[in-house]
Amino acid sequence: MPATAVLGAQWGDEGKGRVTDYFSEKADYVVRYQGGNNAGHTIIVGDQKLALSLIPSGVMYPQVIPVIASGMVVDPRVLLAEIDMLAGKGIDTSRLRISSNAHLIMPYHRKLDAVMERFLGRSQIGTTKKGIGPAYTDKFARQGIRVQDLFDPKIFREKLEVALEDKNKLLTRVYNQLPIDSGPIADEYLAYAERLLPLVTDTSLLLWEAIRDGKEVIFEGAQGTLLDIDHGTYPFVTSSSPTAGGVLTGVGIGPKDLHRVVGIAKAYISRVGTGPFPTELSDEIGDRMVDIGGEYGTVTGRRRRCGWLDLVALRYAVRVNGLTDLFLTKLDVLSHFEAIKVAVGYTSLGERYDEFPRQQRVLYNCTPVYEEFPGWNTDITGARSSDDLPPEARTYIEFIEDTIGVPIRWVSVGPERTQLVERT
Repeated sequence: MPATAVLGAQWGDEGKGRVTDYFSEKADYVVRYQGGNNAGHTIIVGDQKLALSLIPSGVMYPQVIPVIASGMVVDPRVLLAEIDMLAGKGIDTSRLRISSNAHLIMPYHRKLDAVMERFLGRSQIGTTKKGIGPAYTDKFARQGIRVQDLFDPKIFREKLEVALEDKNKLLTRVYNQLPIDSGPIADEYLAYAERLLPLVTDTSLLLWEAIRDGKEVIFEGAQGTLLDIDHGTYPFVTSSSPTAGGVLTGVGIGPKDLHRVVGIAKAYISRVGTGPFPTELSDEIGDRMVDIGGEYGTVTGRRRRCGWLDLVALRYAVRVNGLTDLFLTKLDVLSHFEAIKVAVGYTSLGERYDEFPRQQRVLYNCTPVYEEFPGWNTDITGARSSDDLPPEARTYIEFIEDTIGVPIRWVSVGPERTQLVERT
C-alpha cells in the first residue's frame, strides 16, 4: 500500500522511531506531519544509537526522502544541530525536504513556555518547555512566522516586530520578565536561511505526486493518540493532532490518499508528565517496568509513569484513528513478571465503563477492571516467529487482538531491528 500512517496508540513513547525505521526499509518517503522537537524517537542499528526529534526516522536509508511537513513547528537551531550530528556520523541529509509553510519556533516561544508552566504551579501541564504550545498558539492566532519568511528579510523583520510587541507586553506586565530585543533574533534566524533554502519546498505537492506515482510513503506521528489536542486527555495533551486525521491536515493530502493506519502500542503502557492514568502502578511492579524497559524520555530524560496495558484506551485509539493493524512493542519486558494484568473496563463514581470516558471527572476517578494472565518467565528476545513464543505469550497477544478487533501483525521482542516477530 503506497501511503501508510504509523502513529502512537497510547500516551506516546510506544517505540514509534523503531517501528517507522522498520517500515522505512522499503519506503521512498518518510514524513513527520505534526509536533516539534518535544518528541523524540530513538533508532538502534547495531552499536549505533540515534536520538532524533525533528528529522524523520527514515533518514538512515539512502533511498528515503525525509520530509518535515506543514503541520510541524520547527526550531531551526535544533534542526541544524541534528543535521550536523548526522553528518558527523556520515549520514547524508541533503535529501531532507522541509515545508515552506511549517511554522518556526522562536526564542520568545521557548521563554513563554517556561514562564507560563512555572506560574501554573501545581496545575502544570508537564510541557517540555521547548516552545511548542506557544508556537501553535501563534499559528492559530495568525501571528506565526513561517519557514518561507526566512527568505524575505523585510517580511521577517516586520512579522517579528509585530509578534514581539504583543509578547513583550505579556512577558513584562504579567510574568515580570525583561523584554526581548528583536535585533539579535533577526540576526540569528536570518543567518539560518542560506543553509535551509536548498531543503525547502512545497511538500504537499511533492507528496501528492509521490502517492499518485505509486511511491511508498510513510507518515510518522509524534506523541500519541491520548495526547491529541482534540481527542486526548485534555488539558494534559500536546498542541497538535497525532491522530490519523492530523496526517491529512498536517501534510495536505485527501482522505482517499491514506491507505493504511498502523497503531503502535506497548505491551504495557507508559506516560510522561501529569494527567490521568487509570492503570498506573505506583509500586514495586511499576518501578520494575521503568528499570527493565528503560522508561525515560528521549528528549527530556524524564522518568515515565508505567502501568498495565489498558484495552479500554486502546479500543478508543482503534476507533478514532481507524486503525487497520497494530504493532505491539516491548513484549520482552513482560518476561520478568510472574503474572500480567490487562484492564478491560473501568469503574468510576459507581458506574462501569467499557468505553473510554470523555468526562475529566469520571476519568480521574477510574479504577481498572483487570483480567489476569500467567507470565511466561523465559527469555523471548530470540523469538522470530509466533511458534518461538511461549504459549502464555501467544495467549496474551491473542486476547489483546480479540478484544480490540484489530490484527496484531508485528511484535517486538527487543530493541534491535531484527528482534521482531511477524505474525500472519
